[in-house]
Amino acid sequence: MAAVVATDTQLMLGIGLIEKDTNGEVLWVWCYPSTTASLRNLLLRKCCLTDENKLLHPFVFGQYRRTWFYITTVEVPDSSILKKVTHFSIVLTAKDFNPEKYAAFTRILCRIYLKYGSPVKMMESYIAVLTKGICQSEENGSFFSKDFDSRKAYLAGSIKDIVSQFGMETVILHTALMLKKRIVVYHPKIEAVQEFTRTLPALVWHRQDWTILHSYVHLHAEELEGLQMCTGYIAGFVELEVSNRPDLYDVFVNLADSEITITPLAKEAMTMGKLHKEIGLLIVQSAEDPEKSDSQVIQDIALKTKEIFTNLAPFSEVSGDGGKIILSVEALKQKRFPPATENFLYHLAAAEQMLKI
Repeated sequence: MAAVVATDTQLMLGIGLIEKDTNGEVLWVWCYPSTTASLRNLLLRKCCLTDENKLLHPFVFGQYRRTWFYITTVEVPDSSILKKVTHFSIVLTAKDFNPEKYAAFTRILCRIYLKYGSPVKMMESYIAVLTKGICQSEENGSFFSKDFDSRKAYLAGSIKDIVSQFGMETVILHTALMLKKRIVVYHPKIEAVQEFTRTLPALVWHRQDWTILHSYVHLHAEELEGLQMCTGYIAGFVELEVSNRPDLYDVFVNLADSEITITPLAKEAMTMGKLHKEIGLLIVQSAEDPEKSDSQVIQDIALKTKEIFTNLAPFSEVSGDGGKIILSVEALKQKRFPPATENFLYHLAAAEQMLKI
């Protein structure tokens, strides 16, 4: 139990409450602990209550400068104690990626607020989870942090769905991720963007790195500045105008039209050859096997990735300063791989910081 306590104390950053009143005004009502004006404005932007199209998004999540945000929004029924409020959003900020965990917890917090109409009761549950990793109540439901393993969150998306939509083109996404390129995904529905983008890091399972995921970004100067500080990323947008911003991506995925585009500047590093065809076929065959689960498909791709790194091993040597593995470009050239394969292995070594500067 102690491990869970330590984890939650280290992971959860804060809680906030946003309300929409009967006059249609949206207000940041309360938070614990205090937050910056910049983060507050970002969360108000992400919360669907400020959206002009008035579509209700029950749950959204994303990341801004290494802070994850999770927002659950509910409509207030007439029977509630909250008489002057039509909708409200509960916001949780944390250091970890775990949408299922925070969706479950925010749902309980919403029930508590609907019942008592006071942040005090929510605060009690928040502190209980922060300190003990657990909050229990017969009427509002129970929450146990230990039920939500981060690996489960990593495996929650469906690689099979991605492959059924893009087929062999999935290898473009795999290559872009392997080379730590910038991927932008567009769809007018935030739920579609989030489901798709959250699954992509699993294509490079050997890294198990979800910090590259920015599943809900607006074309807002502060957010774009935060994004551009990252070397490679997966960024989700619901604004079609992002397609006219090639400075933001190497690969553009129009999810609504099932189209993947590589920008001219990224084409050289992402030239496809025999090796990519092999990887593409393996991904498609594995994903189309009805006997295989999504996690088995991820495992198959991870084994193929391991094989690629094994191919690099004979051309790598330990550098004199501190034992770092570096690629011998000369040895790679002497092997006379097909040009596209040599090009890919060279850029992969660069992405993995295996090149001598």
